[in-house]
This record gives sequence, structure tokens and C-alpha cells, in this order.
Amino acid sequence: MPAATLDAFLNSYLGPPDELRSAVVATVRQLTQAATKIRNTINQGVLGTAFAGTRGANADGDIQKDLDIFADDIFLDAMRHAPVALYASEELEQPVLLDSQAPLAIAIDPLDGSSNIDTNVSIGTIFSLLPATGAPDVKPAAAFLQPGVNQLGAGFFIYGPQLALVLSLGSGTHVFVLSTRLGTFVQAYESRIIPQRTQEFAINAANYRHWDEAVRLYIDDCLEGTEGPRGKDFNMRWIASLVADCYRILMRGGVFLYPGDKRKGYRQGRLRLVYEANPIAFLVEQAAGAATDTITRILEIEPESLHQRVPMVFGSAREVARITRYHIEPSAIGERAPLFSRRGLFRA
Repeated sequence: MPAATLDAFLNSYLGPPDELRSAVVATVRQLTQAATKIRNTINQGVLGTAFAGTRGANADGDIQKDLDIFADDIFLDAMRHAPVALYASEELEQPVLLDSQAPLAIAIDPLDGSSNIDTNVSIGTIFSLLPATGAPDVKPAAAFLQPGVNQLGAGFFIYGPQLALVLSLGSGTHVFVLSTRLGTFVQAYESRIIPQRTQEFAINAANYRHWDEAVRLYIDDCLEGTEGPRGKDFNMRWIASLVADCYRILMRGGVFLYPGDKRKGYRQGRLRLVYEANPIAFLVEQAAGAATDTITRILEIEPESLHQRVPMVFGSAREVARITRYHIEPSAIGERAPLFSRRGLFRA
């Protein structure tokens, strides 16, 4: 039996006439068209007109590349043709009002992993679909200050060896790949399930000295392998591209950690709650995984500001729960006895 196309999947999601569902479907279709344009530009590499040049910094202080701005412009233009009231982007200080009568608000990271643009590593686009609550034309930011559990759908495009769309509309997490032969997205994986257990973690170990004790203890225990309290060997991965790390975890399990740390500006983490953490958490939970800020479920956090940052841990559910225990009740981890008696692998 041939694999389902994205169009067939979206048509099955529609069901009886429903304004919100119809709006979600129309918006996803516009997003796929925009992502295909982005992919074509990325494929040109340094030969293209918009690539890895630096523009300056965005409103949140992060360095912008030419391709960041190019991608933002493409997606904003696409959303002008979708039933979207408000467009909020990591690259813009405030949301853009498109149609105050439309039912949806979209939060988007137009180009995740842009530090990898000139190294030929997979980058992507992350998006979150929310109901356009309140008065979009009076308080445009208010629609984005609702907890992630209210998302109608979420997903990301990954511009890698294939152009893939990871999508959830609230009933499982599904993966579609663009077929150049058919000219459409085709379902490659239906209802991904992240294994509860793992022997693989992703973290930037260069920041070890800045981490809180709970994170250092967790990583120390993993790195001690079969001779340590975990009793098994772990592999470490770190791509510095959120979509690439998440895609790997969806395919084979694992856990991702981007904790807050003691560096200036990093105490509250670096990932944006609205644009990155919420949509990734939605996808991961729909794949039977878990996502927290090391303690609290990401999707239950009520945003206080549009560009709010959070620490984030996501992936295999049992491993995420273990990391929470390291933060709130390390003495309850039976194999860690005595708790603070050993010196870590990186510590003198």
C-alpha cells in the first residue's frame, strides 16, 4: 500500500466542517510552500543570493544571518495568504497583525540552527499554531502568552539530506518527506514513539563548569558508564541545531539538555518558550516523550513575555523524569549512594 501524502493526512484531519481545523490545514499548506522555497535557497549554498552573511543582532540580542532574514520574509509573506491573525517571529520584536478576524496565531523560528548555515549541517524552521485569543488588533502579543497545552498544532521543517516535515495536530507525531518525483510531501513515519529508556544524551559539555550541581552529577553518572551508578555506557551527541537533535531523538530515542547555567544571560536558559520550547515539547509529548524546564512540564508554563527563555530537557520519558529527580530529590536515586562522595569525571 503506498504511503499517504500530506494532503491526504490533512484531509483526514479536517473531518466535519470546523473553522479552526480548516484554518490549521490551510496554514500548514502555506508553510510547506514557503519551506520548499527556503530549501531551494539553502541548496544553492554560498552560490545563492542569501546565505551566511551577518546582518547584526535581532531584538533579543542574537546574531542574525542573511538567511535568517530571508526565511522570515518568506514565511511572513506566506502567512499573508493563510487564515492567520498574528505572526510572531524570533526575528521580530513585536508580532505582525495580518488579519484581526482570522482564527489563528503563529509563532515561528524561521531558521533554527543558523550558526550551522555555512558548515553544511542540517538547519530548520520551527512553528507553533495557537488560537488567536483576545483582541489581536489591540493587544497582539497577548495571543502568544498562553501555555503550550493550548497549541492546536506544531511542527518543524528540517533542511537536511531530505526536506522533512515533523508535524503534530494533536494526534501523534508524524514525519513527511518531500518527494521530488511526486512533487509533494509523503508520509515517511506514522505516529513516532520515543523509547522510554535511552543510552544517548545531547548537551554542550563545553559549559560543564557553568552548570548547576544537579546537571553535573547527572552527566558524571552517565559518563562513568558500566562502572558507574547507571551500569551502562552512554553516547554523547551535540549538533547545536535544535531540529536536528530533536529529529534524531524522534528516530531512535535519547535525551536533550539545554539547562540554565551561571553565565551572564543564561540563568533562565536560552531557548525561547514561545518559538522553540513549546512546539518541540508538543511534538515530543505526542510521541510519548517528555519535556520539562528540568522540573516543570514545559507545556504548563504560562509565558510572561513574547521572547521569554527557558531551560529545556526533552526526550525519552524515563530519562527526563530521572533528570528531574536529580534536581529535586537526588537522595531518592537509590544507586547514587553515598550521593556526593564521588568526584566527577571532569572534576579534580
